[in-house]
Amino acid sequence: MKSNMVKAILVGTGAALLLLALYFGALTLVSGWDFTLEQFLAYRYFVLALAGGFGIQVGLFVHLKALVQGARNQGVVLATSGTASTAAMVSCCTHYLANIAPIIGAAGLVTFATQYQVELFWVGLAFNATGIAYITTKVIQATKEHAKCLAVS
Repeated sequence: MKSNMVKAILVGTGAALLLLALYFGALTLVSGWDFTLEQFLAYRYFVLALAGGFGIQVGLFVHLKALVQGARNQGVVLATSGTASTAAMVSCCTHYLANIAPIIGAAGLVTFATQYQVELFWVGLAFNATGIAYITTKVIQATKEHAKCLAVS
């Protein structure tokens, strides 16, 4: 049980760091390192909260999977919530694609992301909280079932 928790924490931390790497990579690719650092400092609380929430969800899912082998349905919530977290973080830099937007026909999307950047962060955080709550309830249920099985055997 202890090794499962260590594994869950390590995998969750890795997932959070991977999401941060995606954020820094995408923004640096589009606008350069100086701008990336400036944006990160301006929105660090959102960015770190989104990455941390995603890491918690991944860690909880890994722990749940260890408790209940073959858990299938819980992965859908993790994927949905993780996608929302990633989208919110990447939305921070999408409005700087305005230089190439006319070429790819995404001017409306760029304008939307620019105008509602902070709101998109909040949506991502709401999805994070929902995903964490959902997976936590599943972990609690699985832990109780696991305890019952151990008591019987």
